[in-house]
Amino acid sequence: MPSDYLPIAVLIVLATAVAFIAILIGHLFGPRRPTVKKSDTYESGMRPIGPGTRRMSVHFYLVAVLFILFDIEIIFLLPWAVVLREIKILGLIEMVIFVLVLLVGFVYAWKKGALEWE
Repeated sequence: MPSDYLPIAVLIVLATAVAFIAILIGHLFGPRRPTVKKSDTYESGMRPIGPGTRRMSVHFYLVAVLFILFDIEIIFLLPWAVVLREIKILGLIEMVIFVLVLLVGFVYAWKKGALEWE
């Protein structure tokens, strides 16, 4: 059984080795002439005013995570729909429970105001 995973292990080792070799070659042979002018921030040909980063609301990240969460969980519905005739009533009951758990999470997020955009 472990021999079935040998090609995957070899692929991972080779990919890691190629990545490290590429980084090492770039570091060894790449040009390195740092100056103050090169290290200065540049954007659209204008001098930067203020800090280079802006604080983002945690609410933005919450909405993004909820979108990804519900999007991925909805993807689980397609394979279920494809094999519904094979899994019969037990599969239907399991999917109803899954959707109810999703619905509880959605209602909770809705009531907490996580889906409101200001």
